[in-house]
Amino acid sequence: MRFVQEIPHPQFRIGLYAWNGKYIVKIEAGPYEQTYKVNEMDLLQPDAVPSLLDVAFLEKVTQRFREMAIDWQETGERNDVF
Repeated sequence: MRFVQEIPHPQFRIGLYAWNGKYIVKIEAGPYEQTYKVNEMDLLQPDAVPSLLDVAFLEKVTQRFREMAIDWQETGERNDVF
């Protein structure tokens, strides 16, 4: 996997990678990560990726991270780990 660029964001660490004919967008928040793959043929250039990360999309990413944290906490409690 080849690192292409970091996409600045105040809340998340966002990295753009290229691998196997796809662009991979990795969004990290603490111990959690969301990954999105886009076929290179669907975009003219990697510079188009940041425009996909608009406010509406990132609000949903934020909500998904919250849900991931809740799910993780709940499974820990259910299984007497946390």
